[in-house]
Amino acid sequence: MSQQQSSVLASRIAAKRAELDNLRQLRDMSAALALQMQALQDKLGTLKDGTEAVACVLANWDNVLRAISMASTKAANLNLPTELTSDSTIQKPSNDSPMPATLVRIPVPRQAEPPSQ
Repeated sequence: MSQQQSSVLASRIAAKRAELDNLRQLRDMSAALALQMQALQDKLGTLKDGTEAVACVLANWDNVLRAISMASTKAANLNLPTELTSDSTIQKPSNDSPMPATLVRIPVPRQAEPPSQ
């Protein structure tokens, strides 16, 4: 082999090594990008679940307000029977008068979250 051929081979080897280094950097950067995309997917899944929960609450909100309005309207329109006290000027409501059902909070057990993948 001549000196010229060996220098051509050496330059091709150097070019291939540089290409290999670039490919390794590309592989590492692609792996980092894939990890970032996976984290973004997880965050978007959480955001989607939260959005669905808010949509469910908002869908039921009108019914909740309607029930509260009905209960307060019936309570305001309820004619309570009164009984006269001994001085005949003060009337007090009877204790056995019907009252609307009280709105109460009912604790709901949380559903177990599916394991993250």
